[in-house]
Amino acid sequence: MGKKPVQNGAEGFDLLYVPDEQITRPMRLEEILLDRSLVTPQQIENAAKLTADHPGKSIGQALVESGAINETDLMACLAERDGLSFERLARAQVQDDAVAALPMDFLTHSLLLPLRITPEGTLVVATCEPANIFLHEEARRKAGGRPVDIVVATATDIRKVLGELNSNPMEADVDDLFEEMEEGVDDQVEIMDTQVEEIGDLEKFAGESPVIRFVNYLIYNAVRQGASDIHIEPGETTFKVRYRIDGVLFEQSRPSQSLHPAVISRLKIMSNLDISERRLPQDGRIQAMINNRHVDLRVSTLPVTHGEKAVIRILDNRSILLGLERLGMDEDTRNIFQRQIENPHGIVLVTGPTGSGKTTTLYSALRTMDGASLNISTVEDPVEYQLPFANQVQVSERIGMTFAAALRSLLRQDPDVIMVGEIRDEETARISVQASLTGHLVLSTLHTNDAPATITRLINIGVEPYLISASVNAVLAQRLARNICNHCKEPEEPDDQVRDFLQTQGLPSDKVFRGRGCDKCRKTGYSGRTGIYELLVLDDTCRDMIVGNPSVTELRRFCKERGMVNLREAGFAKVAAGVTTIDEILRVTESAI
Repeated sequence: MGKKPVQNGAEGFDLLYVPDEQITRPMRLEEILLDRSLVTPQQIENAAKLTADHPGKSIGQALVESGAINETDLMACLAERDGLSFERLARAQVQDDAVAALPMDFLTHSLLLPLRITPEGTLVVATCEPANIFLHEEARRKAGGRPVDIVVATATDIRKVLGELNSNPMEADVDDLFEEMEEGVDDQVEIMDTQVEEIGDLEKFAGESPVIRFVNYLIYNAVRQGASDIHIEPGETTFKVRYRIDGVLFEQSRPSQSLHPAVISRLKIMSNLDISERRLPQDGRIQAMINNRHVDLRVSTLPVTHGEKAVIRILDNRSILLGLERLGMDEDTRNIFQRQIENPHGIVLVTGPTGSGKTTTLYSALRTMDGASLNISTVEDPVEYQLPFANQVQVSERIGMTFAAALRSLLRQDPDVIMVGEIRDEETARISVQASLTGHLVLSTLHTNDAPATITRLINIGVEPYLISASVNAVLAQRLARNICNHCKEPEEPDDQVRDFLQTQGLPSDKVFRGRGCDKCRKTGYSGRTGIYELLVLDDTCRDMIVGNPSVTELRRFCKERGMVNLREAGFAKVAAGVTTIDEILRVTESAI
């Protein structure tokens, strides 16, 4: 850089240097965008107003969100502004040894992607935040002080490649993993029947790499396969790992029983449970980031004959982001149900056994409401999913926060809509009824086999029939049936027995569909699930009948005569549409008819 001396009269300074006049300041992002004709001055002005109203949002973010510029052009301009290279990314460009230089959780959280290591030993890292020098310094520190060069890439490209890197962490070497875990495990686990330092030794072993990798693999693989639960069940010589997929349990593996205590202890450590307590059930929670999305895991342990059984419930937020139109309701049922949840007051109940999708239906119903103008509150045990538009209360019976106690408090909070996780007792039922009669819409669940049985269940709990008649607007009973796999779906001619059965149901009997079984569906012929629904809407005639305290048989017959489609009939309609099979409908509705 050219410099020229300047005489300075101050004592201790002989010469000063000033830069040449030709050196100019760097261009601002807005100037680069305008220079390249990527945006207009008016778009810049609009983005500046948006950032003024939203502190922390940059001009670039505002321009992308408004559609004025795409992400690729923006990042290319940011790279030019900062004198860096801009690159489009693909998995083939990434060196495995470069990725190994930084922790994967740090990369996922910070949206950084190591690309390569130069011959000089410099780690080249892609970022979508070229001006974040603190993040770059943190990357250098986590890389052990190795020199780090920064290139610019889009956040979309970085997320895509990180997802591919996480997509098969150890799928091919599970058997090798078992062998690695078994080496040296016997000496560690032999002392478990003694009381001398057993907890410290077990905790140490549970934190060793093979066990950590195995537990992480079980969780990752379950999420990837769409499992709702993981069952870890001890036996005499082995322990079973089973996944519940589409409502059915599938065995995944049978590792040696000697590994079981360390695996259970690892789960307890992850969920902040007491690893020294093996005689009592425990419940905990794990929050995980899997394939760049948050997944909540609920862990439950239970002492059984050969050790502790653990069940991990997988709560994936994507399962509650469904609209009512994607739950499997036919158009008429959906429209009627939508009108019921738009009422300003009354009770709408969703019924069915555990695992029938009641929570998903209620959350989907809440998502159709205007959270900005309504005070929506929920009482749940536990709070399974976070709803940004609702005030959610966690039940804790240990400290006296029961459904009834929480519901009483909520009524003093000026609610418009209240969702009660489950009506379990007379007190909760009575408060729910009173809330509905005083101008609130109450959504809740009950465990009954069908919609008419819900009315008699409320009467049996202790609610007077006249109060049920005055407060309940509708009851939706539901089941989840497995869909035929689209990859191996094929038509088949029904046999005489099936044909006669279909004809008695008034359904087409010339052709049905089945899944042949393929690798995509684990040879079952089914993939995914859909809902089947039975909707009972109380009209004046039905309310009059309920006041007379009818039996469930009488109520079922009455509802059927008035045109209610029951669960089995709704299921056969799915069979006729080629969605599922007769066997599946008979399986999920046999206790409902």
